[in-house]
Amino acid sequence: MPLSRTTLKLNGAVTNALVWVALATFTGPTFADTDDQNIEELVVKGKYLSLDKLNSVKTPTPIIDVPQSLSIITDEQIEEQAFRNFGDVLRYTPGLSISQGEGHRDAIIIRGLQTTADFFVDGIRDDVQYYRPLYNVQQVEVLRGSNALLFGRGGGGGVINRVQKKPAIGEQFTRVNAGVDTLEAYSFAVDTNVATADSSAFRLNAYYQELDNHRDFFDGESYAINPTFKAEFGDATTLQLSYEYIDDDRVVDRGVPSMNRDDGPDEPLEDFEDTFFGSPDANLTTLEAHIASARLDHEFSDQLRGNVTAMFADYDKLYQNLYASEEVEVTNGTFPEVELDGYRDTTKRENFIVQANLIGEFTTGNLAHTLLFGVEYGNQETDNARNDNVFAVNGEDQRVIPFTDPLVIPDFAFTNTVRDRESEVDFVSVYLQDQIDLSEQFKVLLGLRYDSFDIDVFDIREQNNGDAIDGNFDRKDTEVTPRYGFIWKPQDSISIYASYSETFLPRSGDQFLTLNLDSESTRPQFFENREVGLKWDIKQDLSLTVAAFELERESYTSVDPEDASQLIVIEGSETTGFEIQLTGNLTEYWAITTGYANLDGEVDRTDRSGNDGNVTRQTPDHMFSIWNNFRVNEQWSIGLGATYQDSFFVREDNFVEVPDFTRLDAAVYYRVSDNLSLQLNVENLLDEEYFPDAHSNDNISTGKPLNARLSATMRF
Repeated sequence: MPLSRTTLKLNGAVTNALVWVALATFTGPTFADTDDQNIEELVVKGKYLSLDKLNSVKTPTPIIDVPQSLSIITDEQIEEQAFRNFGDVLRYTPGLSISQGEGHRDAIIIRGLQTTADFFVDGIRDDVQYYRPLYNVQQVEVLRGSNALLFGRGGGGGVINRVQKKPAIGEQFTRVNAGVDTLEAYSFAVDTNVATADSSAFRLNAYYQELDNHRDFFDGESYAINPTFKAEFGDATTLQLSYEYIDDDRVVDRGVPSMNRDDGPDEPLEDFEDTFFGSPDANLTTLEAHIASARLDHEFSDQLRGNVTAMFADYDKLYQNLYASEEVEVTNGTFPEVELDGYRDTTKRENFIVQANLIGEFTTGNLAHTLLFGVEYGNQETDNARNDNVFAVNGEDQRVIPFTDPLVIPDFAFTNTVRDRESEVDFVSVYLQDQIDLSEQFKVLLGLRYDSFDIDVFDIREQNNGDAIDGNFDRKDTEVTPRYGFIWKPQDSISIYASYSETFLPRSGDQFLTLNLDSESTRPQFFENREVGLKWDIKQDLSLTVAAFELERESYTSVDPEDASQLIVIEGSETTGFEIQLTGNLTEYWAITTGYANLDGEVDRTDRSGNDGNVTRQTPDHMFSIWNNFRVNEQWSIGLGATYQDSFFVREDNFVEVPDFTRLDAAVYYRVSDNLSLQLNVENLLDEEYFPDAHSNDNISTGKPLNARLSATMRF
């Protein structure tokens, strides 16, 4: 990408800066479109690339000046590598691994911390448990380290922000993509932009996909539509309106159980990678979501801008399943029986969130400031219920049955109510951050956030069980969390930084489900992240990031190693490690995205001494990924990549260890014409048998075998 050296005027202070067309983002030699209009506009105005390029930091700050490790995955990279879900995206992101999510939701491990709720869309909380589609994503921003100041509660290990595609004023285009793979999954997506007037535009993104993979009985479908409208009112004001409808219906698959070993930790069951340990008819999940938002941006002056975003989201989610609930005793490659358990879970949630930000750029004496002041209000209402299954033959929720392939499931029904709760959360946040240029070489970042988190829970079962507890639980937490950073820039293209940040998670958990008489009087758990790092723009289109960190976590719960139906309190854990990421063009014909992470997670204290000093859950010591794109000529390109994931323990009890694996991927791209391109992506080129992720000791996912996907993109 071309480099522009631009003179930037910040409130009278003149600063020379290197402005990159995409900062640390990378567009390899593929055939995806670029937003040339926005690039030219930014170069002409001489502004930092910011709010629409790195949405999550909220201020016009070049990535090289953000004292935090982060990764950006663009829509070009998503298309180039044929990513279909967040699991695909994050396997090529250093410091992150995927958790199984029980076969019905996105669940991730960031720096050794598991989360199902630290997801955001355009900087607004998106915390319901579901699979988020990628059809309308402009880029995915992964910020590592505690992030309370910018995002509020949660985000102990980091957050993931999706930036949605926006209408392009003055442009008219349509892109259609269709693809099918050898496992019989296929998809269709359309992206069309219409200039409705000189100062307004309409954009529509939609997709449909039929789901299939190597697993017996797995199938499903999902589709979504996202119309957006953008209008400019003069040079200073922009309004954007968005609505998204998502419908997802698929089989819930929780993988295979573990098998016993006498000479070490148990391991995943081998040679049954296709076998479905559940009910083909009863294992299912459905989601229907309506998400509407409005954003107003206004420039009050060259030194002051502001924005207000309001989002209303309605989610209706169900999942139900049977699954293997205990290890199998394998002798000579066979096992006579398997234990099953199961439940049904329903969640209805309505989110209403309003966020407002003021960003000022000014000077005091010889100091230049980039000041962020923000307020956020949210109301979240949730109805959640869980029913255990009951087997007719014994009236229990667990049953040992003879193993057959496929399983012969005895009669059962989801009739035993074990949870029925209504909760309402109100939160108010105020945050202030100042990034101060002390000189051309030194910058400091100082910030504080105040959060008021108020939850009321009505436990219907507790209300009706006849004891002295009325079923009403409530707790209000008010917390102040800091963020500090220091940046030294020995030259424009290098920054060396140190940072400290905190965040907290209320005792009700990230899904508001765990507040009860025991926890309502217990303070939130806290996270502290200390980090030092280096960012180096080696040349105009090649960037290196190196970060070392220490992440401490206070009290949390895990499964009792002696009784899987009970929880234990783990009073602390610590993860230390470092990450390296190199992204850009090595030569005119060779583009690369590669990263390595080393993680050392340890349980510090627990109320069961057997876990002391154990490794934290699903924390591989080593993770490595690389993707290369070689441009042969104007028509042909070749992609080649690999991911390596070290072995990890599924839970803090360290009873089950998932082995390491290396997977090779490849691609071939052919540009037929300016309007048509074809690509063939091959996943797991060497047909490796591997286990990419897990949820519990007896729910471990099996990786896809060799799989090829052929897709075509047409432009009009």
